[in-house]
Formats: sequence, structure tokens, C-alpha cells
Amino acid sequence: MGDGFTGGTDVTFDCVPETDQAFENALAKARASERLTVEDATELLTTGTDREGIHPGRKERVLEAADRRRAEVVGDEVTFVVNLNNNVTTACNTGCLFCNFKDRSKHFLPAESRHIVEDAVQRGIYEVTSVSGLHPAFALDDEHREVLEASDREDLNYKSPERYEKDPATYVEQLAAMSVGGVHVHSMTPEEAYHARRGTDWSYEEVYGRLKDAGLDSVPGTAAEILVDEVRDVICPGKIGTDEWVEAMEAAANVGLPTTATIMYGHVENEAHRAKHLGVIRDLQDRTGAITEFVPLSFVHPETPLYERGMVEGGATRHEDELMIAVSRLFLDNVDHLQSSWVKYGDELGLKMLSCGADDFMGTILSEEITKRAGGEYGEFRSVADYVEMISAIGRTPVERSTDYPERRRIDPSDPPFGPRLGPQADGTPLVDPGEVPETAGDPSTAD
Repeated sequence: MGDGFTGGTDVTFDCVPETDQAFENALAKARASERLTVEDATELLTTGTDREGIHPGRKERVLEAADRRRAEVVGDEVTFVVNLNNNVTTACNTGCLFCNFKDRSKHFLPAESRHIVEDAVQRGIYEVTSVSGLHPAFALDDEHREVLEASDREDLNYKSPERYEKDPATYVEQLAAMSVGGVHVHSMTPEEAYHARRGTDWSYEEVYGRLKDAGLDSVPGTAAEILVDEVRDVICPGKIGTDEWVEAMEAAANVGLPTTATIMYGHVENEAHRAKHLGVIRDLQDRTGAITEFVPLSFVHPETPLYERGMVEGGATRHEDELMIAVSRLFLDNVDHLQSSWVKYGDELGLKMLSCGADDFMGTILSEEITKRAGGEYGEFRSVADYVEMISAIGRTPVERSTDYPERRRIDPSDPPFGPRLGPQADGTPLVDPGEVPETAGDPSTAD
């Protein structure tokens, strides 16, 4: 995607980055900590709609304002969580054009998930993250299975487990299997919640209530992509629309589950779409207060249908990545924490984002697969020692955190060895011995 991009090959949109606002006015409001409008955000993301391309000097002024705001809101701490990615299934037939994660055969049984999580908890993790494909045999629980088996609707994306070599069980069974040893279970995106209620008249509150009872502790606000339906109609027409994504997120908050929120940018959308997305997130947070962090995810293109079909030539530029982080910090005045994804950006740019408004540097993620399958080049495991070294090198304070941030442990870089201490069985021992490859790393059957 290039600067000022208004759509991929043969893709045009009604929403374009044109405003009656001025860049200088938007920047002045940002510097004064005034609440920005969507038009203001568009001006900052484009460094002015009065000209073509991104202006380097204007960009630096936006980054400076965002970094100052970060320091005011959260100080010099850079946080990370000690976690494992354990995804129940990569099987999915939704057909999203930005994704190469799907696989028709890979999936776990509950016993296998339990073994993987138990091992990781003993190593010292705090959180298990699980974001899975929409396996056609998945049901919420046994009651939901009965409803699906009795239905003759062809639009439910349901197939009996008997048609597969292995039964993937139900969402409730999988969550119960992962909820071991006091670990925090971060799972069930709005898209998965939709899959878990298909064919019923159950509310999202009912679904998330049952999942919470099974062991769910918080909800990842992924499957958001771009929360503008004209973009979703192009890149993920089989997924839920913006309104339903918001409805599911509100329901999770209503039953007492903290959430995160994301944006996946740098494909066919333009800066006006990104700004509108930020508006949806801020409005949602105004109503719920449940979003603990915002996570911009830069589109990784090489192995995706969007790229293979010639609909995009690449992903976001470095200028766009930096501005996405910075404007998110300036616009989302009700979300304290902003994540820099080293899996998407790599170490160099990921660290740079910590001076553009971000204050969180992801997690140890003992296994990562979604980005790798899309052609990502960066790692899938980061030790606590790695975090201490990298964060200290840029003059910031490394802090181990809990998933939703209340628990925090500042780490003294002069006091090795460095291992987790917030996990239910953590005692400061390093997660992985030097030179050891994590059991799940690099194995697609234990994928993110």
C-alpha cells in the first residue's frame, strides 16, 4: 500500500481521505490533549489531505506529540506479558482474503491442549492466548451441538464431528481444558462467539456467560480488521459486520470480561477508514470501559490471497506504521495502553514504535503461527531476558504485567537471571533454558 492509497486493484470506496479540517488545527488539538474528531485523525494519518503523500516533517511532529502523550499517560514503563499461544484449530473455511492461516486438518483434542498449557504454566507463563479457526464441527457446548445437529439450514457452516478423523470437541470443553493451574485464559474473539451461537437465538451475553463459567478470563478484540463495512465486504465478506462485532464486544464487557481491541491496516483500506475504525473503538470504550489495550496490526502480505490475486502490491509503509501508532495514542484518549507488535514489525521498528506512542511490547508467545503463515519474517518466541535487554537499551523500564494490567512487576536490569514471577507457578526461573527450543515453537499443529 502506498501513501494516500484509496483502494486495491479494481477496488474503489465511497469513503476517501478528504476533510474540511486542516492538519495544523488537528495537530494543535492533539498537542493540547483535546478530544480529536475522525476528521482530525484523518488529517494526522495523512499528514494533511491538502497534499499528496506523507510529509516527513509533519510526520515527526505527530510522532513527537504522541510520544509526549504516552509519557504523560503511562510514564517510561514498557510492559509485556509472559504467555503461550495455543490455538485449538487452524481449520477454517471462512475465506478471508488477508489470511493464510486456515488448514483443513490441524486441530487439538482437549487433552492435548491441557498438556501443552500445563507444561507452559510450570515454566512460568501467566496467560494462554487462543484464537482459532472456525472449524465447521465446533459448537459452544452439548446443548448447542444438539441444536446444530437438528437443523437442516445449509448456511450455518456446520458439519458433524463424525465427518472428521478427530472430534475437536466444543468451545466449552476446550476452554475448560486450557483453564488449568490458575492460568489466565484469553480467548474467544467476536467472530468465534458468533460461530458459537449460530443457529440459535441466544444473545452474546448468554454465550460469553457460558464461556466465562467454563474458564474464560478475557476476550481478544481481534477479527476487527477494519471496522468499516465497505472494506469488510472486500477482504472478509464471510465475517460478521461492524455492528455485530461491536455487539459481541459489548456483551463480553457486560458479563464482566475485560477485552482488547485491534486494527489490521495496510491492505485495501485508506486513511479515512483507519480513522473511522478508531472512532468505533473509542465510542465502544466510552460505553464499556472494558478495553485494556489497543493493538495496531500491520498487514503482512506475501502469502495472502489479496497479494496473490494482485489486489495489493504490499503492506503499509514505515511512515504509515509509525503514524498508525502515533494517531492511535492521540485519538484513543480513553485507552491507556497501546501495543507495539514485534511479530508484525520486527525488533528495530517494534522498538521505534515505543517512541511513537506505544508502551506495551506484546508477550513471550511461546508459539506464533498466524503471521508466519502470511509470510511474516520475525520470531515466535521472546524470553524475559530478551525483553529486559531490549527495553533497557532504549532507556525505558521493563515491566512484567498481567493480561489486563493490574499486576505489574518492574524489573531491575542489573539483577539477573531474568524469569517470570507473576504467573501462578512462576518463581523467576527463565522460561526456556539457553539454546532450548520451546516444545510448541515452529510446529504448525500447535499454531497461533
